[in-house]
Amino acid sequence: MGIKISPADKAFSECVRAAAGECERCGKGGRLECSHIFSRSYRTIRWAKDNAMAKCFTCHKWWHSEPTESGAWFRELKGDGFVDILIEKKNNKFKVTKLEEKDIAKHYREQLKIINQKRDDGAMGYIDFESWQ
Repeated sequence: MGIKISPADKAFSECVRAAAGECERCGKGGRLECSHIFSRSYRTIRWAKDNAMAKCFTCHKWWHSEPTESGAWFRELKGDGFVDILIEKKNNKFKVTKLEEKDIAKHYREQLKIINQKRDDGAMGYIDFESWQ
């Protein structure tokens, strides 16, 4: 059994996918999935914008089936400094509590409204949003 999808997970995923608008690996549009860099089991960065990308089904499948290649691709894309900071955040002792998840869900629902308004106003490409963490 996998990790349960909470309202915070749903809102975060919607935000990540709406912000990108297309697969962040291949550029394909259509149905996107929220792909975490480090597993959602790491509650320190589960809802951190830096720990997720929007990917199409094919690229998300590749991400998980080719860890050496996908890790090298991500490091080349983002740079050593970015990856090192993300690892440091992942290993942080701070953990998000269950009580904070309602605040996380609310935050990302608000961010999604902003992203959708910008899309409605004609914004193209990646639309940045504020990470809860």
